[in-house]
Amino acid sequence: MRIFLLLATCLAFSVSAAERPNILFMFTDDHATQAISAYGGPLAEIAPTPNLDRIAAEGMLFRKCYVTNSICGPSRAVVLTGKYSHLNGFQVNGDTFDGSQQTAPKLLQKAGYQTAVVGKWHLKSVPTGFDHFEVLKGQGQYYNPVLLTNGEMVAHEGYTTDIITDRSIDWLENRDKEKPFFLMSQHKAPHGRWEPALRHLEWLDDVEVPEPPTLFDDYSGRSKAASQHKMGIADHIGDPRLMIKYSSKFTSEQFAVFDGHFRPRNEAFLKADLRGKERTRWHYQRYIKNYLRCVRAVDENVGRLLKYLDDNDLAKNTVVIYSADQGFYLGEHGWFDKRWMYEESFRTPLMVRWTGRVAPGKVNNRDLVSNLDFAETFLDVAGAPIPDDMQGKSLVPILEGNSPADWRKTHYYHYYEAGGHGVPIHFGVTDGRFKLIRFPDPKLDAWEFYDLDNDPLELESLFEDETISEEQHRMMQELEKLRDTFKIEE
Repeated sequence: MRIFLLLATCLAFSVSAAERPNILFMFTDDHATQAISAYGGPLAEIAPTPNLDRIAAEGMLFRKCYVTNSICGPSRAVVLTGKYSHLNGFQVNGDTFDGSQQTAPKLLQKAGYQTAVVGKWHLKSVPTGFDHFEVLKGQGQYYNPVLLTNGEMVAHEGYTTDIITDRSIDWLENRDKEKPFFLMSQHKAPHGRWEPALRHLEWLDDVEVPEPPTLFDDYSGRSKAASQHKMGIADHIGDPRLMIKYSSKFTSEQFAVFDGHFRPRNEAFLKADLRGKERTRWHYQRYIKNYLRCVRAVDENVGRLLKYLDDNDLAKNTVVIYSADQGFYLGEHGWFDKRWMYEESFRTPLMVRWTGRVAPGKVNNRDLVSNLDFAETFLDVAGAPIPDDMQGKSLVPILEGNSPADWRKTHYYHYYEAGGHGVPIHFGVTDGRFKLIRFPDPKLDAWEFYDLDNDPLELESLFEDETISEEQHRMMQELEKLRDTFKIEE
């Protein structure tokens, strides 16, 4: 009798495993919502992203997806663990991820999933919890990448965004098709130094990209934190001639075209020693066009993976999730890079397609969701238990149109990497409208408070403004509560 029950249980697990949805998690680095046309904005017509837009059109787009720590490695550690940086042990770039700890991929393996990660890793330690991995060393490079492949370094020739998709599709082709899969296909793009595919070098040459309204921000109206930055379009983005350092193995003809898009073509420019707004404008056009060219390759490769699912009868039973490790500045406040709790880098894209479970064309403007919720969502989709020590919540109820009554009303943020691009340590809380930020460094000892409904560009801090004192007091209490909840001791 016991043998019969055991066999029945095993058979039931086998059947349910075959029916459980696959999970394709596509992740990019520094992809701002401003550069995805489904989110709208002035870049949508200039640089449309039709394949990314398809995910939103066939699923749900989130407008209030916030990160816990706007920097590459720490964000990835949060995605894997469902825990804030201080608990997963990866607070700043340069830390080494503890691969022995509990992660979503390990739990999915236990639940019968075949797991793989291809592309950017940026956590220093060797990936664990994956049946297969092919990851870039460190930041990786845009051309001719080397991928650590199940312990061996393998060199590839070509454009990295294309190669990551090639390798993702190869794994899908050769996986164990008796098991559901969890694939993390993770691009370096559009991380700096924004080196496009050769096929895109001349795209946008005849376009003048509109400047963001805060390109010439003077940082008045706030604490002195923002004015101490080192991430300005005009002065900190780097010598354009340095952008060619990874261009080995090009033909002379390819190099000539490539070089022309990173150096000023007019030698008189080099002698002019441009200053002020003219210098900012030239650097902005160079930067934003190369950034958008990198995004174009991402969009094409998202399309390739979606087509693979279509062509192999996998689309209906595969949950497709697209996100990035954080947002990015595309000239707003005169900046590139991320790190700040200001909206452009605090907010990250999130689009989810789940045929039959998520109604197409839905836009979620209300719920505060986070990369803290991704691990829990992976597990819930798979029907696997969610450990109590994870700090986020599954997005599945929201995806199905049933936002829980007890869903978070506020979100906590904490950036730990003092000095990167001049950005100081800071932490804060938002409820989607009001935002409170604390800069604890004794040299700053500052607070900022914003009403995003009336000041969406975050140009005027209202901290200690008597007209907003009640809301400020409420948010300060909420900040202390969340720091206690999440065991923040700093």
